[in-house]
Amino acid sequence: MVTPKPDHDLPEPDADEPDEPVEAGSAAEPLDLGFDQPSDLGELAAGVEVIRKCHATLPNKPGVYRMFNHAGDVLYVGKAKSLKKRVANYVRESGHSNRIARMIALTAAMEFITTGTESEALLLEANLIKQLKPRFNVLLRDDKSFPYILISADHEAAQLTKHRGARNRPGQYFGPFASTWAVSRTLTALQRAFLLRTCTDSYYENRTRPCLLHQIKRCAGPCTGEISIEDYQKLTKEARDFMRGRSISIKKMLAEDMQAASDALEFETAARLRERLAALSAIQSSQDINPHSVEEADVFALHMEAGQFSIQVFFFRNFQNWGNRAYFPRADQSLEPAEVLGAFLAQFYDDKPAPALILLTHEIEDRDVLEDALSSKSGEKVEIQVPQRGEKRVLVDHALTNAREALGRRLADTSSQQKLLVAMGQALELDGPLRRVEVYDNSHISGTNAVGAMIVAGREGFSKPHYRQFTIKSTELTPGDDYAMMREVLQRRFARLVKEGPKPPLADEPKSAGEEQADAMPAWPDLVLVDGGKGQLDVAVSVFRELGVEGVHLVGVAKGVDRDAGRETFIIPGRAPFRLPPRDPALYFIQRLRDEAHRFAIGSHRAKRKKDFTRSSLDDIAGIGPTRKRALLMYFGTAKAVEQASLDDLARTPGINLNMARMIFDFFHDAGG
Repeated sequence: MVTPKPDHDLPEPDADEPDEPVEAGSAAEPLDLGFDQPSDLGELAAGVEVIRKCHATLPNKPGVYRMFNHAGDVLYVGKAKSLKKRVANYVRESGHSNRIARMIALTAAMEFITTGTESEALLLEANLIKQLKPRFNVLLRDDKSFPYILISADHEAAQLTKHRGARNRPGQYFGPFASTWAVSRTLTALQRAFLLRTCTDSYYENRTRPCLLHQIKRCAGPCTGEISIEDYQKLTKEARDFMRGRSISIKKMLAEDMQAASDALEFETAARLRERLAALSAIQSSQDINPHSVEEADVFALHMEAGQFSIQVFFFRNFQNWGNRAYFPRADQSLEPAEVLGAFLAQFYDDKPAPALILLTHEIEDRDVLEDALSSKSGEKVEIQVPQRGEKRVLVDHALTNAREALGRRLADTSSQQKLLVAMGQALELDGPLRRVEVYDNSHISGTNAVGAMIVAGREGFSKPHYRQFTIKSTELTPGDDYAMMREVLQRRFARLVKEGPKPPLADEPKSAGEEQADAMPAWPDLVLVDGGKGQLDVAVSVFRELGVEGVHLVGVAKGVDRDAGRETFIIPGRAPFRLPPRDPALYFIQRLRDEAHRFAIGSHRAKRKKDFTRSSLDDIAGIGPTRKRALLMYFGTAKAVEQASLDDLARTPGINLNMARMIFDFFHDAGG
C-alpha cells in the first residue's frame, strides 16, 4: 500500500520520518510513543480505528478537519487540499512521531468542513485555531490587535484619530503600528503638518470658538470657520497622499509654497509652512530603519532555541519603519521552524490586511496557497519572498537579530521566574512545584462599584490573558463587607473549576518537553494568595470546604504594621502566623504579586466607576445602541431633553423612525409614571 503524500504542513506524519535514534551496536527498540506500553498501544489502535471510520466516507475535496478527545475538547485543526488523502496519513499504527502518535491515541471523534478551494480552507483553519486554541496546533498566544491611524470619510471635515478593532467606520486606515506610542507620536506630527482635527463629531458640532489645539497650531479650526471646508479638504487630501507614500511630492510642494510666500514677503505664512515641513521630516527621521527600496512590507523572522520559538515582526509603510513586535508562539519543539512560521502567518493575518510584500527568514511549504488566500482576502496581489541578498535581506537579518535577542531575554526571565517560584514554595514550606499562582483582591469605595480581581503568575511571569475581574453581583451583602465580597469571588471562580473537572494529579502521565511547554499554565492553581488577614483566609477555607476543593495551597498575606512593605504576616491553615526575613527574595516576589493584584483591582474599579459616570438613561432602552444614542444627543443636546421630548420631536430625529420614537417615548413616560 502506498501512503498518500501529505499536503498539509502540521502535523506531518511522514512515513519516512526516522524512529528514535538507536545507539550503535544496540538492538533496535520499539518506537517511544511518549506514554506507557503496551496498554497505550491499544489507545493508539483505538484512535486509528476512529479515524479509519471517518476516512471511509471522506470526499476528495479541500476542507478543514477537527480532531476531538473523549471530553469533547478540540485536539487539532488542520486543512487539506484533499480531505481523503490528508486523513489517510493518520490511518496507520506506526511511523508517527511521538507527538502525532499521542494525538491519534487521544482522538475519539472527528468533524469535517468542505470548502471551495484550498485557500478558503487555509483561512478557515486559521480562524478556527484562534477560536478553539487546540492543544496540538501552533498557537499565536499574543493576539492583541494593532493600532491604526484613521482619516475618516463620514464627515465633511475629516477626523484624524487612532483606531483599534474592527475597521467598520468609513475612511482610510494606515498601519499597522507596532505600539500605541508609535501611533501617538505620528499623530502629533501629522497634526502639526496637516492641521487636521482630532476631536469627536459631537464636540466639533458644538464648538462656538476655536479650541486650544487651534491656538497651538495643531488644528486648522474648521469647526468655527477659521478655514473653509474646501481648503480643509485640501489639507486632508495632502495627509492621505503623504500616508500613501507620496511624501516626496508633498514636501516638495510645501517647500515651493514656503519659498513663494517668502518672496511675497508673507513671512507669517512662510513660517507656518516651514513648521509643517519640519513636522513631515520628523515623521520620517524618527524611525529607526527607513528602507530605500521597500515601500510596504511586513518582515517575519523566526529563531528557535531551547525548544522555544521567537518570531519578530517589523512593519514598513511609506518607506518608513512603523515599529516591531515580538511573538512567542506555543508549538511543539519537534516541529521545524518553517512549519511553525507557516502556521503562524495564517493566524496572524486572520483579522488584519496583508501588505503587498511579506519577507520571511524561512521558506514555508504552502507559500503559493497563502499568497492566493491573502490576495483574495485583501483584493490586491500579495507576494511572499525569502530574500537572499540586497536591502530586503538586510531587513530580514535585522529582524532575525531582534528575534534572537528577544528569545534570549525571555529565556533569562523565565529562568529567574522559575527560581522565584521555587524560592517562594520553599519559604512557605509548600509541597510540590508551583506552576500557577492566583492572587485575589477587592476594590470599592464605600461598597459602590465593587469588583473582585484575580491575577495569575506562572513560570513565564505574569499571565495577563488569564487575569479576571468579578463584578460583585450579590444584593444581600452589606456595602463594604470585604469578607462577603471575597466569598462571592472565590465561590464563582472555584465553582466553575469544579464544574469543569477535578484538579488533575501533578504527574498524571509522562510528557514530552513540547507538551510540558504547551501545558505551562494549567487551569487549576497550585497556590492561592489572599490579600488579607485571618478573616479573609477563613472565608477561603470555608469556600474550599463547601466546594470540595483539594490540592490547592491557601495563604493569607496580612499587611504589616502601618501597612509597611516587608513586615507582612503570612497565615497558612494549621500553622502559626509567621514572617519572612526582610531581605528574602521570596518576600519581594510575594510583594510584587500582591501589588499587581492591587493595581489590577484598582484599575478595574476605576474603569467601572468611569463607565457609571458616563452612563445615561438612554442606555436602558432596548434597541438604542451607540449610533442612535449619538443621534439623539446630537439632536436634543442632553439625555434629559430626550426624556422630555414629545413623540413628534423624537420622530424627527435623524435615524429614528416612528416605531422607535414611540418606544422611546413610552419608556420615559412609563418610567416617570
